[in-house]
Amino acid sequence: MDMLWSGWGDPAEAAPLPETVTGLLRDLLGVTPRATGPVDLADLDVPEPGLPPAVLDDLAGAVGGAAHLRTDAETRVRHTRGKSTPDLLRIRDGDLDDVPAAVLLPAGHDDVLAVLRACARHGLPLVPFGGGTSVVGGLAPARRGPFVALDLRRMDRLLAVDPLSRTATLHPGLRAPHAEALLAAQGFTLGHFPQSYEWATIGGFAATRSSGQASAGYGRFDEMVLGLTLATPEGTLDTGRAPRSAAGPDLRQLLLGSEGAFGVITSVTVRIRPVPAVRRYEGWRFASFEDGATALRHLAQDGPRPTVLRLSDETETLVGLAQPDAIGAAAPPQAAGCTAVAGYEGTAEEAAYRQERAAAVLRACGGTPLGAEPGERWAHGRYAAPYLRDALLDAGAFAETLETAAFWSRVPELYASVRAALTATLTEAGTPPLVMCHISHVYENGASLYFTVVSAQGETPLTHWARAKRAANEAILAAGGTISHHHGVGTDHRDAYLEEAGPLGIAALRAVKRCLDPAGVLNPGVLLPLD
Repeated sequence: MDMLWSGWGDPAEAAPLPETVTGLLRDLLGVTPRATGPVDLADLDVPEPGLPPAVLDDLAGAVGGAAHLRTDAETRVRHTRGKSTPDLLRIRDGDLDDVPAAVLLPAGHDDVLAVLRACARHGLPLVPFGGGTSVVGGLAPARRGPFVALDLRRMDRLLAVDPLSRTATLHPGLRAPHAEALLAAQGFTLGHFPQSYEWATIGGFAATRSSGQASAGYGRFDEMVLGLTLATPEGTLDTGRAPRSAAGPDLRQLLLGSEGAFGVITSVTVRIRPVPAVRRYEGWRFASFEDGATALRHLAQDGPRPTVLRLSDETETLVGLAQPDAIGAAAPPQAAGCTAVAGYEGTAEEAAYRQERAAAVLRACGGTPLGAEPGERWAHGRYAAPYLRDALLDAGAFAETLETAAFWSRVPELYASVRAALTATLTEAGTPPLVMCHISHVYENGASLYFTVVSAQGETPLTHWARAKRAANEAILAAGGTISHHHGVGTDHRDAYLEEAGPLGIAALRAVKRCLDPAGVLNPGVLLPLD
């Protein structure tokens, strides 16, 4: 099924906010309900496709016929932008400036090559579309007239499994739950469970350097990738013929995170692992975010490292966002401080051994065990936060997220600087925010910080957020953080990425794009600015 066109996920999973939360929003942040609700899909004024019949015929021929080229209004609306809060606010108001002229559904690599060559012939921009879950403007190209969306949903097969090498080759349009089900039938798992898991695709994971919530144990998605096949207007690029190689620079790393600007990923070969016999989650309490971060650092550096390891700051813990499905419930008596979640997967013996040894480290760092309930509750509700965001928008609040990462020595400054930038900018705009944060991913050398911001929408929420986001980006770079740990660059982070990568780095990437996409039709303005 398709996602809700004006929000996240399955409409049947959406739920209104509890009255306790709407009262808190009103009393603490001055949130008031919007005067009008979102426009109805049937009432949207969708512009005509604007493509000549000859172009449409050429594109239809590339995907095996007109049945796989869609120009109806609803399909095009459902492929408009991604799922960031600005994306949703715009489409809920009926803003369709970024609606594609057509949606193409290729069946395989050859179809994709044919589409790219047709687009190059006609100078027609194209946006690769997987699950549609981008939250950084990755599906909204720089406008140069009409563009088309390339929906990869028909490319949804498990192409090969090598149980001896523990590898699998997957189509890019395969959604994560389907991929897991196909692998589980053969006794394997990817172990990749980002918050977008229920809707995101394999190709999207690779194109954005996705990181899953079990990354402490399984690694990031880019660490799982052993090979990629890329279709470009100039031909096919195959990468990865061995687990490691010294044969020149690793071209896989050039394609991972390229966000459709260099080509369309048509297959991904990944390492897989046996399905764990047990999955155990538990909660811990720390007196402060600093104490909890120290405990996480010790586990990340010296072990034993849990499969899942995350820490909510005092505000996120107090509000209950550490367990999204518990929002609005009465706070437990031990709610002061910070909640950490640790998870252990593997054989029963291995999981028990790591859990016991990790508990000794957490206790030595001042942690208090809370038992299984907080961890299990987090696991049960870990895909619920985007639905909560939609409910906040319905209630008249503004809610958005951003993330970054830094070395451990820079994490405290990064945390304080970003919180201060968001708070000051939105307060000056008359919409003082609630800023929450958690450590979402840990490494031997550093960690990722994931911020959630909630405020009143105000008269011009998009303008307010643009200023706040710019201030946060500046704070991230000044504190030594990266502009994105796992959401990607898109268009929202592009200007900050130019500064992070530097002029020579950007020039090198431009040269790659000119080589693979000389007509400049692939996701123009995403990742790299237009020439």
